[in-house]
Amino acid sequence: MSGHSKWAQIKRKKAKTDAERGKTFTRLSREIIMAVRQGGGDPEANYRLKAAIQRAREANIPFDNIQRAIQKGIGDAGGANFESVTYEGYGPGGVALLIKVTTDNRNRTASEVRHRLSRHGGSLGETGCVAWLFNEKGLIFTGRSKEWNEENLIISVLESGAEDMRETSDGFEITTVPDELGRVKADLEEQGIPVEEAELTFVPQTTVSLKDDEARRILGLIASLEELEDVDTVYTNADIPPEVIGENTAR
Repeated sequence: MSGHSKWAQIKRKKAKTDAERGKTFTRLSREIIMAVRQGGGDPEANYRLKAAIQRAREANIPFDNIQRAIQKGIGDAGGANFESVTYEGYGPGGVALLIKVTTDNRNRTASEVRHRLSRHGGSLGETGCVAWLFNEKGLIFTGRSKEWNEENLIISVLESGAEDMRETSDGFEITTVPDELGRVKADLEEQGIPVEEAELTFVPQTTVSLKDDEARRILGLIASLEELEDVDTVYTNADIPPEVIGENTAR
């Protein structure tokens, strides 16, 4: 999952900048609405909702806004009829793209996504053309600590029931089956291991290595797609060179 890991590092280091965008409130509110519609309005029984609420709080969304989004998801308040849609396509270098959106107008969103892809040397594909390349996983990130090392961390990770752990430049990424994400996160925290992030994500089975110019183009494409208000997240199987990651995280 090296391609995913490298892109995840970029997203983590960009998080503070992204949180300053006005559309973040809209995006996270929609995420809460869809999480409620998919799994109910109780955060303790719906980990997607719990994680969405946590992200909303980190982005300083007011509590009243969060509650209104939950009520809209339940159906107690009026509002647009949003739905979750996944678009699939290809980027420069033949990399695969999964584009997750929340929209109240499929035609508008499809047109916007297609335009951004075309402008950056990509193309929109048919349903199912690249989805098979990705597996949904729970992903937990923990930073480094003087209180424990990789050896005793991996013991705790395996005992918690996680699937795997890998080291990154700034910490450790732990993967779980999707339904076990909340339980594994809670178990690690009970053991005193600080969890910095926990999310459901899509991990590529194989990655595509890119040269520097191609990597810059795919990063530009993904950034352009994520500027669209309806786009929630873009997943790719691109393997980004470390030096290109450094260029993006330094901005």
